[in-house]
Amino acid sequence: FFQCDNAKGLKAFYDAIKYGPNHLMVFGGVCATVTSIIAESLKGWNLVQLSFAATTPELADKKKYPYFFRTVPSDNAVNPAILKLLKHYHWKRVGTLTQDVQRFSEVRNDLTGVLYGEDIEISDTESFSNDPCTSVKKLKGNDVRIILGQFDEEMAVKVFCCAYDEEMYGSKYQWIIPGWYENLWWESWINSSQCLSKNLLAAMEGYIGVDFEPLSSKTNKTISGRTPQQYEKEYNAKRGDGQSSKFHGYAYDGIWVIARTLQRAMNYLNSTNKHQKIEDFDYTNHKLGKIFLNAMNETRFFGVTGEVVFRNGERMGTIKFTQFQEQKEVKVGEYNAVDDKLVIINNSIRFQGLEPPKDKTIIQEELRKISLPLYSILSALTILGMIMASAFLFFNIKNRNQKLIKMSSPYMNNLIILGGMLSYASIFLFGLDGSFVSEKTFETLCTVRTWILTVGYTTAFGAMFAKTWRVHAIFKNVKMKKKIIKDQKLLGIVGGMLLIDLCILICWQVVDPLRRTVEKYNMEPDPAGRDISIRPILEHCENTHMTIWLGIVYAYKGLLMLFGCFLAWETRNVSIPALNDSKYIGMSVYNVGIMCIIGAAVSFLTRDQPNVQFCIVALVIIFCSTITLCLVFVPKLITLRTNPDAATQNRRFQFTQNQKKEDSKTSTSVTSVNQASTSRLEGLQSENHRLRMKITELDKDLEEVTMQLQDTPEKTTYIKQNHYQDLNDILSIRNFTDSKDGEKAILKNHLDQNPPAQWGSSDPSRTSKDPIEDINSPEHIQRRLSLQLPILHHAYLPSIGGVDASCASPCVSPSASPRHRHVPPSFRVMVSGL
Repeated sequence: FFQCDNAKGLKAFYDAIKYGPNHLMVFGGVCATVTSIIAESLKGWNLVQLSFAATTPELADKKKYPYFFRTVPSDNAVNPAILKLLKHYHWKRVGTLTQDVQRFSEVRNDLTGVLYGEDIEISDTESFSNDPCTSVKKLKGNDVRIILGQFDEEMAVKVFCCAYDEEMYGSKYQWIIPGWYENLWWESWINSSQCLSKNLLAAMEGYIGVDFEPLSSKTNKTISGRTPQQYEKEYNAKRGDGQSSKFHGYAYDGIWVIARTLQRAMNYLNSTNKHQKIEDFDYTNHKLGKIFLNAMNETRFFGVTGEVVFRNGERMGTIKFTQFQEQKEVKVGEYNAVDDKLVIINNSIRFQGLEPPKDKTIIQEELRKISLPLYSILSALTILGMIMASAFLFFNIKNRNQKLIKMSSPYMNNLIILGGMLSYASIFLFGLDGSFVSEKTFETLCTVRTWILTVGYTTAFGAMFAKTWRVHAIFKNVKMKKKIIKDQKLLGIVGGMLLIDLCILICWQVVDPLRRTVEKYNMEPDPAGRDISIRPILEHCENTHMTIWLGIVYAYKGLLMLFGCFLAWETRNVSIPALNDSKYIGMSVYNVGIMCIIGAAVSFLTRDQPNVQFCIVALVIIFCSTITLCLVFVPKLITLRTNPDAATQNRRFQFTQNQKKEDSKTSTSVTSVNQASTSRLEGLQSENHRLRMKITELDKDLEEVTMQLQDTPEKTTYIKQNHYQDLNDILSIRNFTDSKDGEKAILKNHLDQNPPAQWGSSDPSRTSKDPIEDINSPEHIQRRLSLQLPILHHAYLPSIGGVDASCASPCVSPSASPRHRHVPPSFRVMVSGL
């Protein structure tokens, strides 16, 4: 049997049967191939075979080998021990790596049956013939962390080299391999691999070997009267320098098994049949063969290898666990198959991590939430912004009757502030995520914060643009004689804008509402160094057609901004600060537009970083709302404190005295016309012509009154000629000036009539002065007209445009009378309408 040659082994067995004495039993069989051949033929000879070294699992088949027993545990005996170890460390997911050899394949198949139904998953089963690297790579790809290997020493070196290359070692992995390798087994095969010795040892560090226990560790006395330790000492003394075999204890116990079996058989024969003895056994005696078989199966005692007991011919022995620690194998535990008990020796198993490896990559989903300090800081800034908005609201309400605030539409100002406060309020909602609220509440917040921000934006900028539209409608329509646009109409415009918003938002909510979605990102290592992987998850507010709905909202808001830019450009030359906010609107639109574009782009790029995204969104809202409110109200606040009248007037109407009286005909000239007034020159000239015609009619009425004041008809011509110029001076037309940047456009209209004779000129036909005519002398006429003409002046002149309050007192002489400039009715009424 010792040469492991099937032919020689079989021949030796038949020679012993034929030529030797009758054998009661067969003891031995080391080589699996020879042992299996002999064991299969024993049934025909009624012989019981007991092996002390054959561990092949094939011999456990009782249908094929019914008369075979062994004192050494089978290779399959390690599988219950492995199952116990897996349960001890709560490993429920494993993988197998098996060399393509029948011995290892059988162990793997038996292990599959043992683990089946024990709530332990074999996630991957790999086998190899010569190169294990491909199989090792597949195990890593399937996230196998606990590897159960079945291979010999030569392949073990290759396996651990591949494990080192794939980084399948260390604190995250645990290798469990056969423990029957020779001492320092790797040194014999390291040269055949392409792996450095230090790399191989690094990959081997911590592996667990599983094998049967050669000698019991207990100190109890055995059936021989010696303890296992005493037996080992005596064995080593007798062995001397000879090579030690790990099967010597099983061979020693095997002799005791045969002895106890024969003793039991003899006792059985003596108690049942006194005429039959064990010496009567021959190879055809089936009855005695069965007695020997049953007696061996019932044998039980404590030997040097532990408790010796058979179950269906298989030894229920002790399995030991060793661990490779610092280049040597250390016993760390043992499993007693009889008691089905695992004992770990003083927690001697040393894992390379802080805890045993996990059986798979533990994926811990971690919600990326907004930092509480960041949320607190931005909330504080938001509160400051709302306090500022409240201060502006208080200022606007308190001074609503001031001319400066009244002309700037206080109701529209209130709407601007309300929109800003709504925008501020949305920041609080944007910062609430799954760490603060439940999933259902978060889904509700998705809709609420969208509505608040959208309505706030439209309210603020809609009110601002409505104010600008009123200025544009008044100052750009020169043909309208009267234009009164009340705040109710502006409120209607803002309401219309909000109605469009509501239609979009309602359709959005009904057709495709916002839902809470969770986006999972790639796994990341645990920052604390634990054997887990962090899978960041992030909450989003999304729906099926998110791009389409956002496009609709952005398009509408963009058109609103373009409309505001157009109005601001058109009213840029209106120089009444209380009315015209075009410069500040332009600045607001520019800042808001730029910040929104930058904020939207950066926010999209930082979707996976909620702190950065929330910070950007919040700062953009705070900046846009603050800059808009400040641009609208800070200038008014400063102006009201410094010079309130300057903001409510464009240019004061001035009356100047006509200093020169010349005989030449006065012509109409345009002294200064800016670019904005050029387009209105033609309309002003036609209006001027109409007024001159009306002055002519009034001249006739004045002539009749003058004639009634004369004592004689002959003086009529004299009065008309000498006072016509003074009347024209009194009825001269005042001009309206409109310039935003300080440029002047003054249109001076004069009557195109021949200059009359001056005071003191006399008709050549009159050469003598009658005393009776002294009453109608120029001195008397001038005295009477100085009292009567101012009355006529105030009676008639309002019908053609009115006079300035600065000229309410009567003029005492032509040289002191002011020159009245005509204000076209459309501009006069337009200013008063505001």
